[in-house]
Amino acid sequence: MTNRVAVVLAAGEGKRMQSSLPKVLHSVCGKTLLGHVVSAVKAVCSQIIVVIGHKGDEVKKACGEQVHYVRQAQQLGTGHAVQQAEPLLPASGTVFVLCGDTPLLTAETLQHLLAAHQEAQAAATILTAKVPEPFGYGRIVRDGGRVVKIVEEKDATAEERKISEINTGTYIFDAQLLREALGKLHTNNAQGEYYLTDCIEELIRKDKVVTTYLLPDYRLALGVNDRLQLAEAQAIMQKHINEKLMAAGVTMIDPQTAYIDADVKIGRDTVIMPNTVLRGATQIGEQCIIGPNSELIDCQVGNEVVFRHSVAVKASLADKVTVGPFAHLRPETVLHSGVKVGDFVEIKKSDVGENTKIAHLAYVGDAQIGRKANLGAGTIIVNYDGRKKHLTIIGDEAFVGCSSNLVAPVTIGDGAFVAAGSTITKDVPAGALSLARAYQVNKEGRAARLLKKKTDE
Repeated sequence: MTNRVAVVLAAGEGKRMQSSLPKVLHSVCGKTLLGHVVSAVKAVCSQIIVVIGHKGDEVKKACGEQVHYVRQAQQLGTGHAVQQAEPLLPASGTVFVLCGDTPLLTAETLQHLLAAHQEAQAAATILTAKVPEPFGYGRIVRDGGRVVKIVEEKDATAEERKISEINTGTYIFDAQLLREALGKLHTNNAQGEYYLTDCIEELIRKDKVVTTYLLPDYRLALGVNDRLQLAEAQAIMQKHINEKLMAAGVTMIDPQTAYIDADVKIGRDTVIMPNTVLRGATQIGEQCIIGPNSELIDCQVGNEVVFRHSVAVKASLADKVTVGPFAHLRPETVLHSGVKVGDFVEIKKSDVGENTKIAHLAYVGDAQIGRKANLGAGTIIVNYDGRKKHLTIIGDEAFVGCSSNLVAPVTIGDGAFVAAGSTITKDVPAGALSLARAYQVNKEGRAARLLKKKTDE
């Protein structure tokens, strides 16, 4: 990859998106448009230069330090954008030029483009596609198969507009020849802009070799300019992701309702049920059942896990954990092997030991829970005093009865038993039985009077 540099054009506002967010920062399958392009380019280039403009600081913050940046203060065309990157281009070598809004371009496509470029020993190679509706695109004009020029829609003749082979906006150039051609750009066109395509025309005029690589599927070159195209790109990429996972041994009951981000990893023989959303850097092991109606974001999931009708964010689930239905695992939740979390349980920033059961109707926050403990229905860990959070420790094989409140900071020892309905404010020693509730008082004959009053009202 020595002396292979990519210039990614990401300076435009994208007015048709109707958004306060820069166009290239809109997401498809969990990654920004620009992020997808950068990921693909990394496989073939040693250096990446991103041309920023509109809200460039936001683009830099999102993309990070993995690339170099140059600023295009005024958007005067694609040629002008590449001119801003010229000081960072190598004296010799290969320069890729790509648009930052083409998320479906893959490393494999760029490798095919590079192979065509090298085989032809070309000065420039254009990634082209044949589309059913070419309106708005630059056309590839040929003479006996040889590329003569690229003509933009507004500059094309009626005959040229009938051409279905279009310029996708992705190129490879010889670095030295690109530098020379950039110096000769002009604005003698309908848009009054510096067209990068005029560099192609200059190379052809000099009788340099200009070749093409035709995409087998034109949709891979889809540029996103509005919300409709964003949704189309999402659908195409999602289908590709799901098909790749199924080919690797993942079962999807209904692939059309499995919404899985590009960086998610899933092991063999795992079943993805309908209406499941897997986002971010989520990793799921083998032989799991995930869903239906579930969402996991940036989670680590072991083998043989069952996760139904629930939500988890930045949580870690070991092997043979069962979650749901209707549970909520918040960040920094760690569930060790064999843990059971049932319906209407919320857990936050807690470490739950092996084979512990939190079966239903509980809130667990800022807790360390040992092995084989049991938290009964209605257990609440009172972790917040209005100013800061406090830690609760529950030992191995401890039992907490239904409708109990554990007011942190508090420790329940190994094998301790908290009676149902207790509010615990002091530590419970290991093996102790703790009761912390008011005495029951029965008032004979009072029920009828209260019931009558209630009926009268």
